[in-house]
Amino acid sequence: MAFKKIIKITLIFLVGFLSANLINFYLIYGLEAPLLNLSSNSSPYDFIKEDQIIIEDDKIIINIEDASIGRYAPTGSMRPVLDYGSNGIRVKPDSEEDVHIGDIISFRKDGILIIHRVVEKGIDKNGVYFITKGDNNTAVDKKVRFKDIEYITVGILW
Repeated sequence: MAFKKIIKITLIFLVGFLSANLINFYLIYGLEAPLLNLSSNSSPYDFIKEDQIIIEDDKIIINIEDASIGRYAPTGSMRPVLDYGSNGIRVKPDSEEDVHIGDIISFRKDGILIIHRVVEKGIDKNGVYFITKGDNNTAVDKKVRFKDIEYITVGILW
């Protein structure tokens, strides 16, 4: 009798576990097909060209128009690439075409500025979307729209 009870409890647990994972998969990934789907290990787009870097005896000059410096909170989501104390060189993107898979972007969600890597770019009924993920996170974020993107990190100084 106890054996049957253990089997029933195990089956109920397995059904619940599988159901929760299937629902989570559907909610995270949705039904839209991505334009391109690469792993989160994709390298950022090469924004800084060699002719923009000038090396002198006492300094290095990087010529980037309208760049600003980004500093990061110690959340750990982008370790080991970014962490508290890192300085990022960032630019404002002009269009969706400026944002590539592998890029590290800063975007607003619920008033908070989040810095994560673009792992997917796709199109749905509302237009182009981006899926992001912290390099040190296991789960991806919800869809990000271009209007929410404030910066693309084009360089990191430690």
